[in-house]
Amino acid sequence: MKIDGVFSGGGVKAFAFLGAFQAFEEKNIQFERVAGTSAGALLATFIAAGYTAKEMKDIFLELPLDNFLDQSKWSSMIPFLKWLTLYNTMGLYRGNYFEDWLNEKLQDKGLTSFSDLPAEKLKIVAADLTLNRVVVFPDDLMKNYHIEPSYFPIARAVRSSISIPYFFRPSKIINPLTRQRSIIVDGMILSNFPLWLFERGNNKRERPILGMQLTDPAQYYYNQKIKNSIDMLKAVIGTMRKAYDTRYIEENVAKDILFFPIDDVSATDFNISLKKKHELMELGYQRTLQFLSKWSI
Repeated sequence: MKIDGVFSGGGVKAFAFLGAFQAFEEKNIQFERVAGTSAGALLATFIAAGYTAKEMKDIFLELPLDNFLDQSKWSSMIPFLKWLTLYNTMGLYRGNYFEDWLNEKLQDKGLTSFSDLPAEKLKIVAADLTLNRVVVFPDDLMKNYHIEPSYFPIARAVRSSISIPYFFRPSKIINPLTRQRSIIVDGMILSNFPLWLFERGNNKRERPILGMQLTDPAQYYYNQKIKNSIDMLKAVIGTMRKAYDTRYIEENVAKDILFFPIDDVSATDFNISLKKKHELMELGYQRTLQFLSKWSI
């Protein structure tokens, strides 16, 4: 069976997706199109590139995630320097290692740019702080930046989507016609779960759409308790991250969302243990099997 898949952000919690993908393979469920935000964009990219569950597990279990926390030579020698330069760099870590690493993995499958994939195969969500809008790669490249989408590097799009504000330095896109520089950050701040991407007009679907979310479903149905300024700040951030998606997630699509409640792991825990990686993958595998046994299409 062929379906379309949408993967939420969630940082290192996304190891659960690897277990889920193994379950899909075992049930002979194939992804015709995939989309994602942040860590979900990374997994969607590996699926679009043709990686198997085993290949992905081998890659991510062997990879020291803290390699992604690349710094300048001086910051590596003087740790507090990265905090002193944060004002100008807007991020503690460069993100260059991640982009180079992903580009290498894509080249292993004969891919570099979006033109190497079938049309509509992969969609990556990020946020443009300069233009104040959600950005979908490659769809919005010509409209927003006058850039030919077919030849835009896939790794750069994913690098943009994983740019957690203040953690990774923002990605930048310069419009070749206007010379406008856009600051691009993690898509989670505007649409962490872009389930809306594959809907056609009148809510029609070409094939079943399954969303995978690295949180508890209760997040969409509880009311914020705001008693002070700190509570209000948390509510503002939470609303920014969820409002765009919550409006879309209603009863008619809730049945097509596979939730992975993970509260004991931080999204930015790049020193996560090997044992915890296996636990997250097992969680993803078991919950997916359970979900598929009851999923009615």
